[in-house]
Amino acid sequence: MTRILAYRFSAFGDVAMTVPVFREFLEQNPGVEIIMVSRKNFEALFAGISNVTFKGIDLDDYKGLFGLRKLSNELIREFNPDCIANLHDVIRTKVLDRIYRRKGLKVFKINKGKEEKEHLTDVWNLEKVQLKKTVERYADVFREMGFRIELSHQLRPVSEQKSGIGFAPFAQHKGKMLPLEKSYELVRILAQKHTVYFFGGGKKETETLEKWEEEIPNTKNLAGKLNLTEELNYIAGLELMISMDSANMHLASLVGTRCVSIWGATHPYAGFLGFGQSEEDVVQVKDLSCRPCSVFGDKECYRGDWACLEEFNIQKVVDRVNF
Repeated sequence: MTRILAYRFSAFGDVAMTVPVFREFLEQNPGVEIIMVSRKNFEALFAGISNVTFKGIDLDDYKGLFGLRKLSNELIREFNPDCIANLHDVIRTKVLDRIYRRKGLKVFKINKGKEEKEHLTDVWNLEKVQLKKTVERYADVFREMGFRIELSHQLRPVSEQKSGIGFAPFAQHKGKMLPLEKSYELVRILAQKHTVYFFGGGKKETETLEKWEEEIPNTKNLAGKLNLTEELNYIAGLELMISMDSANMHLASLVGTRCVSIWGATHPYAGFLGFGQSEEDVVQVKDLSCRPCSVFGDKECYRGDWACLEEFNIQKVVDRVNF
């Protein structure tokens, strides 16, 4: 049994995207075990995948060079891996890589395609092309180790009984999120024919969605009421999820639920469309040559008018839902 120590500490959606890759890789390579090291609160993402052991850590316990050295020693003592898969490639994981190489371990790391993505998000670049999907970049790490893996890019429904529509109107950055008045109007239209369930995170988001639940019949707020396992189970039972380019799109992929995704400053060309999700279910303002101006949606609009969001037509989402 080959034991691979893999790490990816954030962001939530990017960690979630490793799950279908692990599942299909281990099905095709049954003589392999993966130790996945990530933040403790991500553990539920990996439940039920055979040959994956999740090691949850608190990064505050391993600050600085001495902390990372302590972490590397603990992981070697506990798991004695054969090789390392760095699925993050940030300063913290680069330090870990260096420590492991000094210990004689072979280290393989993701190629995030930074230069390609910089070119893609150059607002003066008018020749936008699809870049390699992030899940394929994860799979490439295992291919470099000498393993064979072919990703299916197919959804696997967890539940046969599906009803209702999920809606996650929030995202971490403004460039990824529809103006709330547009999201509100979208829900009002959809709730005339469907039960709509709200998903969200923080206190302010929960307060907004509770207000919407009171004002719009046939809606139910789930924000702030579910742990991650419960949220995944709920999404598995939905007929459809509607999400920004954010973590809920990837959660839908994990449980095989179709997702209509909304994109503003970002674009599926950067490789972050949910695993198995259809490009036909991507809704965006197509005729803006400045898109995408950002990989993560964290930049200010260089035009100043956020046309990618302000000009967004919610009827296109309604059409995809009723397709």
